[in-house]
Amino acid sequence: MEHPVAEQPEGDGGGPVAVAADEADEHLIREAEKIAVALGRMFSGLCEVVLHDLRDPQQAIRVIENNLSGREVGDSATELGLARIADPQYPSVIQNYPNQFPDGRPVKSTSIGIKNAAGQYIAALCLNLDVSVLSPVTLALSNLVATDVEHREHPLENLRDRNVRELRRTVEALAAERGATPRSLSRDDKKALVRQLQGEGYFEGRDAAQTIADLLGVSRATVYNYAK
Repeated sequence: MEHPVAEQPEGDGGGPVAVAADEADEHLIREAEKIAVALGRMFSGLCEVVLHDLRDPQQAIRVIENNLSGREVGDSATELGLARIADPQYPSVIQNYPNQFPDGRPVKSTSIGIKNAAGQYIAALCLNLDVSVLSPVTLALSNLVATDVEHREHPLENLRDRNVRELRRTVEALAAERGATPRSLSRDDKKALVRQLQGEGYFEGRDAAQTIADLLGVSRATVYNYAK
């Protein structure tokens, strides 16, 4: 037996289609709630996640997870929310724009508009990253990895292993960069290769000069001559 569709009260412009649309919109927002909660809990202490229900701009905040701005559920929509309500063509994603919490902390924000099947904005998911927490960390990391300027152009040492196997791999790789094997390199290329090896400290290894000579098909004395 089929059940009749409930009629809507007069004057609300509703009907079965409108009811179905409202239910679909509500379902979409409830699904977005899950995303908001999950994102906020993943970035606890760093990123506030807010879901705005744009169907009711005066009480728009539906979810606020990891609250950093001091707002509450039921607070009104922001300027971006009102702009989307007024204009369905308003950009759906505005990413990484500068913002600020009420207490002055700097924020990096991203706002994602959510449209229904009719192309109307019904919600917005907003992420507000507290960069004031990250700035000291960034500074500390920069100081940690910083090196003295005077040694950047000419390193004091090379931590590469300089045994015969490594030396052979290096010579073959440098020759390959020139489209040749070590022995088929031109005299100028062999000279340049030897000087590069010397600059990288390979001559410090035992029997390095003889190993290089054997790889290039020249004498040991020639290698030393190239290195001058």
